[in-house]
Amino acid sequence: MDDRKYTETDEWAKLEEGNRVRIGITDYAQKELRDIIGVELPEIDSEVNKGDVVATLESVKATGDVYSPISGKIVEVNERLLDEPELLNTDPYGDGWIAILEIKDLGEYDKLMTPEQYIEYLKERKH
Repeated sequence: MDDRKYTETDEWAKLEEGNRVRIGITDYAQKELRDIIGVELPEIDSEVNKGDVVATLESVKATGDVYSPISGKIVEVNERLLDEPELLNTDPYGDGWIAILEIKDLGEYDKLMTPEQYIEYLKERKH
């Protein structure tokens, strides 16, 4: 997805109107977790720093933490995931988004990996 930035912990961030960023997990992350059967979402209005755990995903295989790719305030969460956690597997870049943050520092967003950098990072990590 060319309209997003990425982290080394397999989250994506998409800049939206104003100073809002939508976040989720990458296709690589959902494939590693496999069948996601539950999700714990962050609380609206909670402040998070880059690297803080913002969600926990439960799969048949394991439990995984989702880290915030950027600092800000949680302004919206994807409550559909509570009833349909499989959206994280079937549509991680669309309906499977996790939260929207109102960000403090656009510079933090600019420092995330581009799609090309993330692809290279995954290639290096697999070797």
